[in-house]
Amino acid sequence: MMKAAKDSLDLGILVSDIKASLNFYQNILGLEFVGITPVWFGTMHRLRFGASDFKLIEPKTVPPRGAVGLEKQLGFRYVTFVIRNLSELCAELRGKGIEFAVPEAEVRPGVRIAMVKDPDGNIVEFVERS
Repeated sequence: MMKAAKDSLDLGILVSDIKASLNFYQNILGLEFVGITPVWFGTMHRLRFGASDFKLIEPKTVPPRGAVGLEKQLGFRYVTFVIRNLSELCAELRGKGIEFAVPEAEVRPGVRIAMVKDPDGNIVEFVERS
């Protein structure tokens, strides 16, 4: 059984265009830049959200793309950011031309979500709980 050393998860994502991905996650969404680390298969750009590290990896060799979409293949399909300003963020994202996979909606009483696509088409979910 695992024993947690921190109360969050970290995530690594291979990206096709590091500049576009850093712009999306750091400049548009506001994740904090932590640092750059060389890894055996490329360069890791670490960003932080709360206690979680969000690792964008610029691979030495870009692998082929997988199927894009929530129900297109098995495996990890989206990342979730729990936030306090969903409507404000969605308005900003729409204004910047970000593509929504799921528009802002209440999914059950007191829980609102929205899902967008990052530059590689990965699904990014935002959840707000009242």
